[in-house]
Amino acid sequence: MYRVGIDLGGTNIALGLINEEMKIVWKTSEPTNLPRSAESLAQAIGDLVLSSLDQAGISPEETESAGIGIPGTVNPATGVVEYANNFEFVNVPLQEMIQSKLPFPIHSANDAKAAAWGEYLAGAGKGSSSMLMITLGTGIGGAYIGEGRLMDGWNFAAGEIGHMVICQGGEPCTCGRRGCFEAYASASALARQGRAAAAAHPESLLYRQAEGCLERINAKSVTDGVKLQDPAACQVFEQYLSWLAEGTANLINILQPERVVIGGGLSGAGEVLLAPLRKKVAPMVYSRDSARNAQIVKASLGNDAGIIGAGLL
Repeated sequence: MYRVGIDLGGTNIALGLINEEMKIVWKTSEPTNLPRSAESLAQAIGDLVLSSLDQAGISPEETESAGIGIPGTVNPATGVVEYANNFEFVNVPLQEMIQSKLPFPIHSANDAKAAAWGEYLAGAGKGSSSMLMITLGTGIGGAYIGEGRLMDGWNFAAGEIGHMVICQGGEPCTCGRRGCFEAYASASALARQGRAAAAAHPESLLYRQAEGCLERINAKSVTDGVKLQDPAACQVFEQYLSWLAEGTANLINILQPERVVIGGGLSGAGEVLLAPLRKKVAPMVYSRDSARNAQIVKASLGNDAGIIGAGLL
């Protein structure tokens, strides 16, 4: 039997067909084409699922279920999208609308939670009793899985770890608060910190990388500079790691997961990021003298995490 995993994004609808070994055996995508109505989107997703099965030579009878990860607040019991600002959805029964197009059951969840579920079952969290996912991208996303269950919260919005304040009265955040974790430790924050460092150190490799345009500096520019031991890049990265460690240690102290999985574009830096992060987090954890402490590891499924996790909902 196969499952269908759908990762719904603001730009693309990514779809994969997943076998019983939790591997993607066929994959495709098409533009989301926003703005569009919920009915139009549901029809497009239903058509994409059925055409994908047809092209892959898999019958609906060989398909156990489908799942979809949606960027917004999703009630997993009803499939209602309670709020998704990029889609302008408020209390939209998207799952039910897609279900009417398909001959097998469909399930839904928030997209970050779906990606975490994929890592937990088939990726870097596989075999752990509990897992915290921290995604370092434009913002900071996250999800927690304990005793085999995704933590949704009473209103299904649990997991907004990026909006935990780590510096009261600090940098403004897109959520309206100040000093949020993502305002200091997202990939966007590191890029901003890198641009400031380059401007202050025109002699640096970081500055020369910009070729006269500081807006070219992104998070990877900083980590590339660290690999080349550029002093300005190393200095800004050291401070960035302190912020990232602060938030990570807070979350470990609250949740005590067996494994912390770091995902998002910035995780591509690998041990350049993870090795010093582990070193900074270790003395900050309340249970540091315990025989068992959280392992901090890199996500392993990349962009496929959302597809696999959605398919396994």
